[in-house]
Amino acid sequence: MHSPREIRRRIKSVTSTAQITKAMQMVAASKMRKAQQAALNGRPFAALLYRFQRKATTQAVDFSHPLLEVREVRKRAVILIGGDKGLCGALNSNLFRLASQFDPQSTVFITAGRRAAQFVARTRRQLVAEFEYGDSPRYAEAKAIAACARDLFLKGEVDQVQVVSTRFINTLSQEPLCVDFLPVGAIKGLKLPGVPSEEELAANTAEYLFEPDPEAFLGYLLSHYLNIYIYQVLLNAKASEQSARMVAMKNATDNANTLIKDLTLEYNKLRQGKITTELLEIVSGQLGAN
Repeated sequence: MHSPREIRRRIKSVTSTAQITKAMQMVAASKMRKAQQAALNGRPFAALLYRFQRKATTQAVDFSHPLLEVREVRKRAVILIGGDKGLCGALNSNLFRLASQFDPQSTVFITAGRRAAQFVARTRRQLVAEFEYGDSPRYAEAKAIAACARDLFLKGEVDQVQVVSTRFINTLSQEPLCVDFLPVGAIKGLKLPGVPSEEELAANTAEYLFEPDPEAFLGYLLSHYLNIYIYQVLLNAKASEQSARMVAMKNATDNANTLIKDLTLEYNKLRQGKITTELLEIVSGQLGAN
């Protein structure tokens, strides 16, 4: 059984921990609201651009572009977008578990976020580029990541590029997923609102007129589409990270408060038992004297 002094020390220690986790929860909640709003605000535009890309590339039958070229996959690049810090529950663990399924012999990694770079280094996988992004991802950061992946694909160093990141669903739910990036085409396994299915696109026989011409129009579109693609992925990743951290810190604070109550109850029982024992000794001494 612990002594009252040891219990008091532990109560003090847990109280200090609870104060730290409470402060981190408040900071994460403040950042979470901003990150969530940014991710949700960007989704309609990203869905519109993706729908535009699918309709344009599907209907431009006489158009070919290096970014649309489908090749046999001998070498693959993975853009791994993780968090910068820990203390966000199982968010990074679930993400890296998905990334670890790729064959390290035929896969190279482009990382965004310090945790992603640490995972690649720890598992001795091949890293070709490392990027950072802040609490408020900027378009320039996404553009640099997309340009790196695009250069690898156009030079023929890789035959396919995929993105492994976390999709923000709501404050309590974030989903790690792997989606295609290059060659430009349909995003498999991800249904976007307002975007027709591939079957509907194939059945569409409407003809489109491109000005000035398909090459100039689609060449410009594809480049900006890839930049916006990565930018939206960064927004989702940051919203997921801040949401997971806020929930994790709230759970830690609640657990600490519960532990403090249990320790306080145990301390009071010990103290009450000690007082009762002392009273019994006093009464026994008085009775013996009489």
